[in-house]
Amino acid sequence: MLRRLHWIILRRLPGPFFGWLGTLMFLLLMQFLIRWLPEIAGKGIPIPVIIELIAYNLAYMVVLAVPMSVLLAALMAFGGLAESKYYTVIKSTGISFGQIVWPTLVVATVVMGGMLYFNNVMLPEANHRARQLWSDIRGKRPGFELQPGVFYDGVEDYSILVQDRPSGTNTLLDVTIYDYTQGRSRQAVIKAERGMIRSHAGGARMTLTLRDGVMHRPLPPNGNNPDERYEQLTFDRHRIQFNISDAVFRRSEPGETGRSTRTMRTPQLLRTLDSLKNQRDSEYHALYERVQNHLTPDTSTTGSLMPPSSDADTAQESNYVALAELNAGRRRSVVQAATRKARSAQSAVQSTLRDTKWKSQRIRSYQVEFYKKFSIALACLVFMFVGAPLGLAIRRGGLATIGAIALGIFMFYWITLVQGEKLSERGFFPPWLGMWIANLIMSGAGIWLIVYVVLDLGATPPLRRRLWDWLRSFRS
Repeated sequence: MLRRLHWIILRRLPGPFFGWLGTLMFLLLMQFLIRWLPEIAGKGIPIPVIIELIAYNLAYMVVLAVPMSVLLAALMAFGGLAESKYYTVIKSTGISFGQIVWPTLVVATVVMGGMLYFNNVMLPEANHRARQLWSDIRGKRPGFELQPGVFYDGVEDYSILVQDRPSGTNTLLDVTIYDYTQGRSRQAVIKAERGMIRSHAGGARMTLTLRDGVMHRPLPPNGNNPDERYEQLTFDRHRIQFNISDAVFRRSEPGETGRSTRTMRTPQLLRTLDSLKNQRDSEYHALYERVQNHLTPDTSTTGSLMPPSSDADTAQESNYVALAELNAGRRRSVVQAATRKARSAQSAVQSTLRDTKWKSQRIRSYQVEFYKKFSIALACLVFMFVGAPLGLAIRRGGLATIGAIALGIFMFYWITLVQGEKLSERGFFPPWLGMWIANLIMSGAGIWLIVYVVLDLGATPPLRRRLWDWLRSFRS
C-alpha cells in the first residue's frame, strides 16, 4: 500500500511542475519582450540574433520559475491528497508523515542538484553572452533608411532630404544635403536633381553620386583675401562617401568583454575573491609598515635635540615635554619635520582607507553572489519541505487557492532574498546571513507546518484557547 501511495504522489508531481514551469516561463518571457522589444526593434537586428538573445535571457527566468514550480507542484499534489480524504485513510493505518513524503524530498534533491549545476555553470555563461550581445545591439545605430520628405540625420555631420525615392531602386530624386563637416557656422548646401546610392564593405560605407546640381558654401579668409567669401558651384556629377559602420551589426569576440560577479563561474569567482582579499591584506600590511617608519625618529632631518651652547640661542619653555629644552630655531625645525611626517602618514592612511573600502565592498559583492548560487538552488528542497505539509494542512487542491498561497510564499521569499542581498552588499549583514536568511525562515516555517500536520493541531482547539483554559483552571 505504501509503495502504491508513493507512486500516486510521484505521478501527481510532474504534471503541475512542468505545467507551471511553462506558464511562468511564458509570463516572464512576455514581460521581457514588453520591456526590451522597443529597444531592439528598428535597428535591423537579424532574427537569429534576437532569438539568441531571448534564449540567453531565459536562463535567469529558469532560476525564478523552477523553485516556484516545485512549490506549486507540492501544494497541488498533497492538497489533492488531503482533499480526497486519502491522507486521512492512510494516517488511520499507522503510516507516518515521513514515510509518505520522503520520495518527494528525493525528487526535490535531484532538482536541487540540477539547479546547482545550472547556477554555477550555465547561468554565468548565459549572463555573460547576453550582456555581450546587449552591448553589441546597443552600439548599433538604426539602418540607413531615407524616407521621402523627411530629413535623415543618421549620418554624422550630414542632414539629407529626398523628395522622392522610387520603390525597389537606389535612385533618389530632388536631393538636398546640408554638409556640417566644416562646422555649423560654415555649413554647405548641396542640391541635385537626382542621385544614386550604393553600399560598400558590407554596408559600412555608402557612396552617394549626385547629378545636375549646385553647391553653396562660404569660404574662410586666407592670406590673399582677408574677407569671407561665398562660393556657388554647379556640377554634372558629385560624389560623397559616408561612413556608417555604426549602423552595421558586429558581434564581439568572446574575450572582448570582461566578466562581472554575475557572469563568473564559481571557480573564477573564488579566485577573484581570494585575489581581492590578498590585495587588501597586503595594503593593510604596507600601511602598517609605512606608519611605523613615520613614527621612527629621523635624526638626519632634525639633528641633535640638544640646544647649541650659544648665548643667543637660549632654551625656552614649552608645553610639550619633547620640546622643553629646545631653542626657538631648533623647535621650529623639529615641529616642521614632524608635521610633514604626520601629513604624509595621514594621506597614506586616507588613500589606503579609500582603496580598502572599495575592495571590501567588492569582496562582499563576490561573497553575496557565491552564496546566492547555492541559496536559490536549495530553495527547491526548502519549498518541497514547506509545500508538502502545507498542502495537507489546507486540504484543498484548487487552482485559485494553491496559486494565491504559492504566490504569497514566493513573493515573501524573493523579497527577503533581494533585501538580504542589498543589505549584505552595504555591510549591514554578513553575506552568508543575507543570502541564507530567506531559507532559514522558510525552513522554520516548514518545521512548524510538519509539527502542525503530525500532531494534527487542526483537529484540536486553538493554542490560545487551550492556554486560556489552562489559566482558568488555576482560578477555580
